[in-house]
Amino acid sequence: MSVARQVVVEADGGSRGNPGPAGYGAVVIDPATGEPLAEAAEYIGVATNNVAEYRGLIAGLEAAKALFPDAGEALRVHVRMDSKLVVEQMSGRWKIKHPDMKPLAARAAAILPPSSVTYEWIPRAQNKHADRLANEAMDAGRDGRQWEASASTAALDAPAAVVDTPAADALFSLPEETAESGGEPTDAHPAPQQAAGAPQTGWGAAPDLGAPATLVLLRHGETALTPEKRFSGSGGTDPELSAVGRGQAERAAGYFAALGTVQEIVSSPLRRCRETAAAVAARLGLDVRIDESLRETDFGAWEGLTFGEVRERYGDDLTAWLASPDTAPTGGGESFAQVTERVAAARDRLVARYAGRTVLLVTHVTPIKTFVRLALGAPPEALFRMELSAASISTVAYYGDGNASVRLLNDTSHLR
Repeated sequence: MSVARQVVVEADGGSRGNPGPAGYGAVVIDPATGEPLAEAAEYIGVATNNVAEYRGLIAGLEAAKALFPDAGEALRVHVRMDSKLVVEQMSGRWKIKHPDMKPLAARAAAILPPSSVTYEWIPRAQNKHADRLANEAMDAGRDGRQWEASASTAALDAPAAVVDTPAADALFSLPEETAESGGEPTDAHPAPQQAAGAPQTGWGAAPDLGAPATLVLLRHGETALTPEKRFSGSGGTDPELSAVGRGQAERAAGYFAALGTVQEIVSSPLRRCRETAAAVAARLGLDVRIDESLRETDFGAWEGLTFGEVRERYGDDLTAWLASPDTAPTGGGESFAQVTERVAAARDRLVARYAGRTVLLVTHVTPIKTFVRLALGAPPEALFRMELSAASISTVAYYGDGNASVRLLNDTSHLR
C-alpha cells in the first residue's frame, strides 16, 4: 500500500499593466515543517493577471508531481492562492467562460487526479513567497534574462509552520459540494509592483526603456514537400499545408491560446503560412496582417528539388552559394544577402510598430534564421548551423536601446 505524501503548493501571478509584462511564481512546501521543497518562476511576456495566476498554478502542480513522480494517487496536494477566480473555478464552484482560461484550467486539471488536489483561497499577505517569486520573474524579464533560483532565497518568506491546525491532514480534506455559480468575476488581485531596490542589470534594465517588443517566430506547418526536404521558397509553387501540417497548426493554436501572450499576428503572404496563421488567429480572436517581407527565399531553378538533386544538376552553383551570402541560386533566385536586407528592414519596422507588445510572426526557415542570426550578431554561415522544424517556435526580444535577446530556438514541445 502506498504511503500518502502530502505537500502544499502556493502559487501567484501578476501583470504590470493587465495586460502587460507578466510572470508567475510557485513554491512547494512541506506542510509539517513549512520547509520549501521546490520553487518555480517564469517571465511569460505580455499577459493578463488571470493568465499569469493560472500559469503559476500549473507550474506549482507540475513541480509537486516532479518531486514525487512515483507517488501516483497517493500524492495529496493542497493549493493555496490569493486568486479567488482560480480557486473557485478549479474547485468547480464557478463556471469558466473566458476562452483563454479554459485550456489553462484543463491543463492544470490534467496534471494530477482531481481527487488528489484541494484548493484554498488565502489573503495576499499570506502568499508572500509565491508573490516574491512572481516579481523576481517579471524583474528578470524586464532585464532580458531568465529567472534563476538562488541558494539564499529558499528560506526567505517561508512560514514557521504552514498549518495552525493540530495536524497537517486537516489541509487535505475534500471541499463540500457547492452549487456552481454562473458568474465569472474578474480577479481583483492587483498587479505586483516592481521590487524596491531591484538590481538594474542586463539589457533593457533602465526603466525608461520599457518592455521589449517580443517577436514570436512560428515556422509554418508541414507541406507535402517538407518531409522530403525539398527547396520550397517563394519562386515556385505555393503548396498548401498537408494533413500533418494542419494538425501542427492546430496544436500551435492551442498552445498560444493557453499561453495567452500573443497580441498581434503577422504572416508571410505564402499559403502555408497564411493557413497556419489562420488556425492560430481563429483560437485567439485576432486578425492576421500580411507582410511581404516575411516570404521565403526565392530559390530559382532549385525550387522543388532536394539538396542532392541540386548538387547533381547545379554542383558548381551550389558550392558558390554555400560559400558566399552574395551568391543567388541558379536561374535568378534570391541571395541570402538580399533576404537579410529585407528581413532587417521588416525587423526594424515591426519592432517600432509593436514596441512593448508580443507579436506572432508566421514565416519560413530563412527569415526565422535571419532574425536569430542578426540578434546574435552571428556571421552569415550561421544560417547553415541552425535546425528549424516545421511548426517550431523561436523568440527574440528587442529593447528600446537597440539590444536584442534570443529567448527560444526551434521549440517543438507544443507538438508532442
